[in-house]
Amino acid sequence: MNQHPASIEAGDDRIRVLIADDHPMLREGVIAVLETQSDMVVVGEAATGDEAIAGWERLRPDITLMDLQMPGNGVVAIETIRRSHPEARIIVLTTFTGDAQALHALRAGAAGYLLKSSLRRDLLDAIRGVHAGRRHLQAEVAERIAIHAIDEPLNAREIIVLQLIANGNSNKHIARELNLSEDTIKSNIKSIFAKLYVNDRTHAVTVAAKRGIIDL
Repeated sequence: MNQHPASIEAGDDRIRVLIADDHPMLREGVIAVLETQSDMVVVGEAATGDEAIAGWERLRPDITLMDLQMPGNGVVAIETIRRSHPEARIIVLTTFTGDAQALHALRAGAAGYLLKSSLRRDLLDAIRGVHAGRRHLQAEVAERIAIHAIDEPLNAREIIVLQLIANGNSNKHIARELNLSEDTIKSNIKSIFAKLYVNDRTHAVTVAAKRGIIDL
């Protein structure tokens, strides 16, 4: 956890930003952009979810930029911060456009969802908008959420089964792992195929990973 020695005096109304991402180059790039803005100041950096939580408690930033795929899990960090501090304003930084991933983060309490590919274009507007009390959800992600809004979601066991399939396990091994019959696993897989609109295991894994339902 790096705390920035920026002098914040009483009456300083700049937007105080904490950056949580495990890639130093991305943090440096974001800092370089924010340093050009007269109404923003970076107060700290974090490289893990735990550091983000501790940094938020210590610095109480106005805005936190939170990566999802870093050690300690960004979604868990969002949930933890928001549970104790519902006023916290957090913007997700991610490479994932999947609707399931976005919904998970938004339900955890994120106020914004920003793709890293669009940081140069949208970062400043997102920070100012969320700081003003608005939500920021990019059109591409919002469209994916809307497309799947009426789909029947996979239940907890189906997600576990699909993750085990993605990890290369056979039906027999999955049944043994979950202490279920092979027929039950086959039934789960049939349901997964129907819900994801696919016809085979490979396509199911591909679609679920793209949507952020499972990790590869």
